[in-house]
Parts: sequence; structure tokens; C-alpha cells
Amino acid sequence: MIDKEQVHRVAHLARLELQPEEETQFEGQLNSILEYFEQLSELNTEDVAPTTRAIDVSNITRIDQLKSSPNREEILDCAPEREGDFFRVPKIMGEG
Repeated sequence: MIDKEQVHRVAHLARLELQPEEETQFEGQLNSILEYFEQLSELNTEDVAPTTRAIDVSNITRIDQLKSSPNREEILDCAPEREGDFFRVPKIMGEG
């Protein structure tokens, strides 16, 4: 199981500053979670197919349809800054 030293190490790796009482609290909570997983490992899952979800989920997507776009000039006029036929955006990466 997890002890305070392991909680302190994980908190350090996660860049969390925990008070001693929080470390004690998390120690108990994390141990409860691990105990629950130990209970789950006792279940017979031999005939259970691997899955990524507990329920079936499907995306509802629309068919791609070609549509005419609004006037390019109107769109560019809405930009805070523009340069010719392009949007001007702040530089985010330096050279080199």
C-alpha cells in the first residue's frame, strides 16, 4: 500500500505543495482506491471481451457537403489585423 513518503514523492512530481494533514488524507484516499482495485481483480473476467468503454458510443456526423462561403472580403474585414488577403496574427515562435 501507499505510505506518506510515496504520497510526498508523487506530490513533488506533480508540483503540488501539500500540508502534512493533506498528505495523511491523500494516503488514506489512495489506499482506499487501491483496495477497491484489489477487489476488482478478484472478479472472473475470462469470458469478458476487452473494451475501451463501458457503454457503446457512436459519433453522429453529417455528410460533407460543398457550400459556398461568405464573401472573403467581409471575413477579412472582421479581422483585428490583416495583411493583404491574410489574417495577421502575433508571432509565437522565434527564429532559431
